[in-house]
Amino acid sequence: MTSKHKSLLVLNGVGLLISAALSGWLHFFQLLGEIDLWPILNHVDAQIPGESRAWIMAHLEGITNGLLLMAIAGISGYLALSERLFRWLVYSSLTFAWLFTLPAIANAWFGTRGLAMDGGPFGDSLANDVIFLFGWPAMIGVHLAFGLLVWGAWKHYRQLEA
Repeated sequence: MTSKHKSLLVLNGVGLLISAALSGWLHFFQLLGEIDLWPILNHVDAQIPGESRAWIMAHLEGITNGLLLMAIAGISGYLALSERLFRWLVYSSLTFAWLFTLPAIANAWFGTRGLAMDGGPFGDSLANDVIFLFGWPAMIGVHLAFGLLVWGAWKHYRQLEA
């Protein structure tokens, strides 16, 4: 993996951690029903929509995916992949990391799940359907990336035996 690709993964990992911090703040304000940052801001009414567990999910998606991108950059020396396959790994990882995290934030905000077209048992809304469609590239990306990680790690291991 090139240094540029490693840097790209780390930079996006940091961006996802920032998104986790922001969704964490939204969850905090949602629980309080106000912005309370004493001594800067005190008791500013803020009605953040959504459920607490949806905000927790959004927060954890950013943390998990951000750290995962950084981990992929960190272990790249233990993966035996061609330059082309490393590119596929990087861009499929970026795709799933952001397209799992941003829809989780949208789900928390809009009170949706994004698990099924037409909402399934959770109710129908346009927001739900758009979020559901954003899940498809993420699902393809995560399976591609994990397959490449297994393949690259196995090939590296096999090279060590020789």
